[in-house]
Amino acid sequence: MSAEVKATPREQVAALTSGCDHVETAAELEERIAAKGRLTVKFGIDPTGSLLHLGHAITLHKMQQFVEYGHRVILLIGDFTAKIGDPSGRNDTRPPLTDSMIAANMRDYREQAGKVLDLERVEVAYNSTWLAPLSMSDLIRLMGQTTVAQMLSRKDFSDRYESGVPIALHEFLYPIAQAYDSVAMQADVELGGSDQLFNFLLAREYQHHAGQPKQICMTVPILEGTDGVVRMGKSKGNYVGLTEPASEQFGKLMSIPDEMIPRYAELAAFWPPDRVAALRAGLADGSTHPMLAKKDLAEAIVTMYHGPAEAHSARERFEATVQRGEIPADVPEIAADPAWRHIAAALVGCGFAASKREAERLIAGNAVKVDGKVITDPRQPWSIGAVPVVISVGSRRFARVTPPR
Repeated sequence: MSAEVKATPREQVAALTSGCDHVETAAELEERIAAKGRLTVKFGIDPTGSLLHLGHAITLHKMQQFVEYGHRVILLIGDFTAKIGDPSGRNDTRPPLTDSMIAANMRDYREQAGKVLDLERVEVAYNSTWLAPLSMSDLIRLMGQTTVAQMLSRKDFSDRYESGVPIALHEFLYPIAQAYDSVAMQADVELGGSDQLFNFLLAREYQHHAGQPKQICMTVPILEGTDGVVRMGKSKGNYVGLTEPASEQFGKLMSIPDEMIPRYAELAAFWPPDRVAALRAGLADGSTHPMLAKKDLAEAIVTMYHGPAEAHSARERFEATVQRGEIPADVPEIAADPAWRHIAAALVGCGFAASKREAERLIAGNAVKVDGKVITDPRQPWSIGAVPVVISVGSRRFARVTPPR
């Protein structure tokens, strides 16, 4: 267990607010630290998926900063609010999840968060503890503290209302439930993405009604995915998972657009502002080569989750397989199945595609090679002689297929 970092309230505020895009307010944060010393800090995450990625890590790292200063940090699993469905930042209704789906998604969250957080010094709570027992009269009382006009002032709701996209009534309950979380936890600070600011500010009002000090709201930027366009997310296929293998993380990071290098340096590698500024200037004037900068950045990020040795190996693997076109030494061996009739079936059998249709899409995108030769016809007959062949998909996935046993 690492020792707490000693710092004055002002020094803590300077470090803790660095990288945030909104703080409500820094002055309140300094006053609260000076008055209480140890604050209760909340970060809520709904188990709407089974994977945490670099976008989640931005807030997790900010939580860890609070841990290092000795504050009480709580990772709140929204097992109840996940049943409502978070409408924040969406232009459609998010379907609520079933109990079994929520349980399955929660299973790996703690392990993945441990890649960033010192879990021995972080509490884990579940909002079903206080939300499930609420009575109808309790809910009506809470709803009476919020107007329809307030709800429609949220951009996602107002955009949908003006464009005629339906808003289900239960979606209004989500910010109310999240705000009540802060009351139940008596939170001093709430952390999260910038799309959560409305909910955070609503919690301040609920705490005021409950006779509690208003929480400090701290939001961090939303990280775009590896496509550089939309926010990182598993459903978009543009994510880098915290627990993915080092070589997979490295390869995905090498696919980000060049213009995203400084942003990933800031939000994913957490480089200090002066280093990010120097990187941006070097890329702009041509003194820094984008490929070298991207490899250095990818290695730095992978080091955070797998250590320097694995990150260095991932870099060497990338340089060998992608830049020099070599086949890795550790390619897994798979025995061919006599039932494979076409190359698409072989791709499914090797685990490169979940279905024949997905295999056909990979082939249509010129992503599939057999012994270095690009395959263009998904109906190409599959045959294997006495000598193994190497199937590759993209630049990171390989399998040595041996004759049937």
